[in-house]
Amino acid sequence: MEQLLAGLRAAGEPTRLRLLALLARGELTVTELTQILRQSQPRVSRHLKLLCEAALLERFREGSWVFYRLAGSGPVAELAEVLSGLIPQEDLVIARDLERLEAVRAARAEKAAAYFRANAEEWGRIRSLYVPEDKVEQAMLELGARDGIEVVADLGTGTGRMLELFGPKAKSGLGIDLSPEMLALARAQLAQPSLHHCSVRQGDLYDLPLQDETADLVTLHMVLHYLDEPAASIAEAVRVLKPGGRLLIADFAPHELDFLRENHAHRRLGFTEDEVREWLADAGLDVSETRHLPPEGGEEAKLTVSIWVADKAKRPVQRAGRSIEFEGAK
Repeated sequence: MEQLLAGLRAAGEPTRLRLLALLARGELTVTELTQILRQSQPRVSRHLKLLCEAALLERFREGSWVFYRLAGSGPVAELAEVLSGLIPQEDLVIARDLERLEAVRAARAEKAAAYFRANAEEWGRIRSLYVPEDKVEQAMLELGARDGIEVVADLGTGTGRMLELFGPKAKSGLGIDLSPEMLALARAQLAQPSLHHCSVRQGDLYDLPLQDETADLVTLHMVLHYLDEPAASIAEAVRVLKPGGRLLIADFAPHELDFLRENHAHRRLGFTEDEVREWLADAGLDVSETRHLPPEGGEEAKLTVSIWVADKAKRPVQRAGRSIEFEGAK
C-alpha cells in the first residue's frame, strides 16, 4: 500500500505526468526530454529522480548518456503503465509534447540512417555471399516463435532486427549490444507503436545486464563469429534463459573467406555443427534441431547459414504425494 501511495503521489504533478506520457512511448535521454518539455535540465532531472525513487521509471547509463523509460517490472510497474494510458493525448500540452517527440525521433533516425548509409555498401557485400536475409529470418521465426513468450532477449542486437521479428510475439523485448552506433540505429528502427515494449541496452555479451532466468527466448543472430570466446557467450546466454526457454543461434558454417577476418573483424570463419552442439551441451542445453541454409545465386555466394535450436530443461518440482511435475509444463 505504501509503495502504491508513493507512486500516486509522485505522479500527481503536471510535469511528471508529461514525462510518463512521453516515456510510455520509448526510452529518452535527459537532453531529449529537456528539448521536448522546454524546461531546464536540473528541473527535469529532479522530476525524473522522484519518479525513479517511486519505481515508476527505470534509469540506465550508456557511456556518458543516461536513458529513462517506464518501469518494466517492480511493485508499481503496472501503475506506471495505467497512469500513462489515462493521460489524454488530445490535451494541448500533451499534444505539443508528442509533436516535439516526433521531431526528436526524426533527428535520431536521420543520425542512425547516416551511419547506415556509410556502411551499407560493405554490409550489402557480405549479405550477397549467403542466402537472402528474408529466408534466414523466416527460418528463425519458424524455429523460435512459440506461445507464451513473455521476454525475448536479442544478444548482439545490431540494428534490432530480431526484436522487430519477435517483439510482436512477446510481452517485452530487450536487445543488448556494445556498440553505441548500433544501439542508436536499433532505437530508430524500434520507434514504432507496435514495438514500444521493446528496448535496447549497452552491455557485454560475456556479462549481460540481466538477472538469472529472465528470458523465454534468447537469440544470437550472426554474432558468434565476431567473438573471441563464443562458448563463454553461449554459457552467459543460458544463464539468463528460463527453464523451458529456447536459445536460437544463427551463424555461418565453416568457410575460407579470409577477407571477412581481415576487413570486417570476423574472429572466426564459421562453426561446425558439432562444435556448437558441444558448447550447447556443456552449457546444459539439449539441441532439438539444426537447419542449414546453403547459398543461392551466382559465384559470389559462398556462405552457408546454420541455425541451432536448443532448449533449457524445465526444472522438476516436487508436488504433494509422489508425482513430479515440471515447472512451466502445461
